[in-house]
Amino acid sequence: MPPSFLTPTGYQKLQDELEQLRTVKRQEVAARLREAMEDGGDMGVDLDAEYEAAKNEQAFVEGRIQELEMLLANARVIENSGKREVVEIGATVTIKEGRSTPEIYTLVGRAEANPREGRISNESPLGRAIIDRKAGDKVEVEAPGGNFEVQIVKVE
Repeated sequence: MPPSFLTPTGYQKLQDELEQLRTVKRQEVAARLREAMEDGGDMGVDLDAEYEAAKNEQAFVEGRIQELEMLLANARVIENSGKREVVEIGATVTIKEGRSTPEIYTLVGRAEANPREGRISNESPLGRAIIDRKAGDKVEVEAPGGNFEVQIVKVE
């Protein structure tokens, strides 16, 4: 599995989620399963549905635990070293497309990406296009919706 690039904050957030799933959520789901099994002598339709829902939730929780364990085991924590010359994972970048208002993004690994919060993946079309570039560069972004050009205004 390729490395997961994470900021220190992102790494801690995933560790916290893993701990919550292992200690609290697992026990909640186990209690729900026990309750559904104890109540279901003849397993009526409602109890059958509750048991199935609890089994599905258990599968989801266990799957997420495995996913987080693999992500964290392969994590490379990227420290923010302050001022940067080129765009790299962990950098905060101000870009401008045409005459539009400048937009600010932080380049992060796939596990932390959340464009609504201004965190774009290094694997996204924009992330791939701007990585290793510097302020002042004009970059062609090849996106599924069509190509566009951005200018890198500032790199931090």
